[in-house]
Amino acid sequence: MPPTISLIIPMRNEARLIGSLLRSVAAQDFGQPFEIVIADGRSTDGSVEIVEQESRRLGLNTIVVDNPQERTATGLNACIRRATGELLVRLDCHARPEPDYVSACVRASAETGADNVGGPTLVEGGSPGERAVAAAMDSPFGGIGWSTHQPEGPIEHDTVYCGAFRADVFRRIGGFDEALGSNEDDELNARLRAAGGRVILDPRIRVWYTPRDTALGVFRQYYRYGLWKPAVMRRHGAVFGVRSLVPPSFALSLPALGLLAVVWRPALLLLAGELVVYLGAALVAGIESLRRRREPLRLLPRVLAAFPAFHLGYGLGMLRGALSPREPGAHLPVTVQDHHA
Repeated sequence: MPPTISLIIPMRNEARLIGSLLRSVAAQDFGQPFEIVIADGRSTDGSVEIVEQESRRLGLNTIVVDNPQERTATGLNACIRRATGELLVRLDCHARPEPDYVSACVRASAETGADNVGGPTLVEGGSPGERAVAAAMDSPFGGIGWSTHQPEGPIEHDTVYCGAFRADVFRRIGGFDEALGSNEDDELNARLRAAGGRVILDPRIRVWYTPRDTALGVFRQYYRYGLWKPAVMRRHGAVFGVRSLVPPSFALSLPALGLLAVVWRPALLLLAGELVVYLGAALVAGIESLRRRREPLRLLPRVLAAFPAFHLGYGLGMLRGALSPREPGAHLPVTVQDHHA
């Protein structure tokens, strides 16, 4: 018999996307009833009203809980406390799950016995801006921290997008770290693996992500990711991937070479060379991604704007986070013993 399912979704001011997400949830082919628990971070754009209206129209069993702290981690923990399922399937408002998403999560969880299962990050967009950012993110040169690699079968991985957790995970290791303003998924999965748990990336689990549609929006998003990355590293005493150190190195090299050029003229040539190489790599990567995704080349200027938004946003945020004092707070446990009462 399949496990009981709770979908857990943090939300704040997502009126543009939450209706589409709920319609995707209603289209799931999973043959058993499941509940949806949404933690609302005091939305002011009518998101809660849309949830209520769409849930009634679609016949969804939806529960909305309050998230007054407005952080993703506190919202997820609020969902976990309220959820009753044996498997907690996370989604976010920028996600569009395939119709077999829940079924694929259940199958992968049962077959692998893993504590958390998820799929590779698949990116899509509707507007030209979203499509351009999606093309940049889908390139190896693009978005930092997104697993667009699609293996042939299930493999062990450090983290996954969204993910489906066995409920007892949170009894064993606690909930999402509420002291973090971002990167709560990376931190929890690192803690899970340190405790002997397993995270599995399964290409059969398919969920699409809709990115921000402007370079400024991407910059702000990735600045936040970078800002909190050092906090996660401090908690676990490790660097998660050499790739995450490239953006801060790049962001630091630009002003460093500019200042050095004042007293050492060859530094100016090094700076110019670095920028030429970067632009050349961005052009090649952008054109390749657009062609592979069958997008028009007229989106190339937006793709080229997205690349430095990823890299400089993440890099500058990480440098700021590295220079900040240690963040207070420890892993905050979540009480889940009432799940099966």
